[in-house]
Amino acid sequence: MRENRRGAGAAAVRLAGGMPLAEAVVVADPRAWLALDEVVRVGLPYHLEGLPQWEQAAQLPADLSLLDEPRLALALCHRDGWTREAALDQAARYPDLLPLVVLRCADWVAPVRERARKVLREVLDPGAAVTLAPLILLLGRRDQGAFATELLAEVLRGVPRERFACLYSHADRTVRRFAYRLAVEQRLLSPGPLARAAARDFDTVVQNLCADAALAAMTDEDPDDVIRPLLSARNPWVRSAGVTALRRAGRVEQAVEFLADRAGVVRACARYVVRQYGGDPLSWYRERCAERGDPTLPPGAVAGLAECGERGDAEVLWSLVRHPAAGVRAQAVAGLRVLDAADARRLSPLLDDPAPRVVREVTAAVLPSAGLLPEEWLVERLGAGWPRPVRIAAFRLLAEQGGAAGQRALIALRGDPDEELRQRATRAVRR
Repeated sequence: MRENRRGAGAAAVRLAGGMPLAEAVVVADPRAWLALDEVVRVGLPYHLEGLPQWEQAAQLPADLSLLDEPRLALALCHRDGWTREAALDQAARYPDLLPLVVLRCADWVAPVRERARKVLREVLDPGAAVTLAPLILLLGRRDQGAFATELLAEVLRGVPRERFACLYSHADRTVRRFAYRLAVEQRLLSPGPLARAAARDFDTVVQNLCADAALAAMTDEDPDDVIRPLLSARNPWVRSAGVTALRRAGRVEQAVEFLADRAGVVRACARYVVRQYGGDPLSWYRERCAERGDPTLPPGAVAGLAECGERGDAEVLWSLVRHPAAGVRAQAVAGLRVLDAADARRLSPLLDDPAPRVVREVTAAVLPSAGLLPEEWLVERLGAGWPRPVRIAAFRLLAEQGGAAGQRALIALRGDPDEELRQRATRAVRR
């Protein structure tokens, strides 16, 4: 923001010298307009006396009708409310000044606000609305910003969808959210494009909005067009919507594939769909996890067995804690914790596992029983020769144990070259 202010100060001086608006200001950047407004109005900090730099070079005349576009822009941002209000009467002559009219719609002076809103309502057409959408929505966060946002929606509701389709791919996620909400409200997009937007967009709000709308609008004629992109999405909530769509389409056999999804919410949704058609997810999980050396075993299947399994399934999980795949080992340990079957002594050798995620899961599983682990064994693993995840695990377990030996080890770590360990040890000793 400091860089914006610095650039806006130079822009204000250029405008005072008569430079065209498009050359003096980065007109496509909404924050550039906000910075210009602030710098022109304030110039110097409030506790210092003096005029802003631009005004020292060229003060505005009393008759604002004599002003050209660059200096009228300065008048629209002037610190004096009467000047800002009078400038609004002239602003309609210059379409490029509309961003400053938008800013004045949220002015802190009521007469200025009312005049600006009247001008904006008269001149805002669909083309200008699309161009100004990023600034209007940014301004909508202010106390008086709701008017322009509501007017934007009002203008865009009455135009063909292709006029504002460019907003669906806008770099600003707030703009994309607004555009898709408007499209859903007006039913401008069919289920297929909504599903593709849910799978493609990087913003979770847009993803969930479009996925829900695609499901709500899906018909028997377009299940593939909706289901395929939803099931391929990175967002687990969107994939779970795709699994729900499988249920509506009666394709339970495809839902079985997602019983082993990497995300818990998708697995839960798949289990619901399978059960609705008389399937037994628990039997599927038991059968899938029965072969302990299976290199194709997905970690999600191990997690699913723990999620819907029974205490007796713990033996299957114990058989998987030495699986070649780190993901399977980690989920097996996590599953033992879910089934309340974790044994600190049996799991402790896995603290030396080469995979950090396995070490983290083992630490979480044995932490409630940390007192059962030998102090000296843990102190040894604080040494600099051990991998960092192992050292952090040993630290956490020693801190949980307390005791004189653990306390001495934590004190020694306060001088450790590893910054995270050093900070953790310092906080633990203070406690």
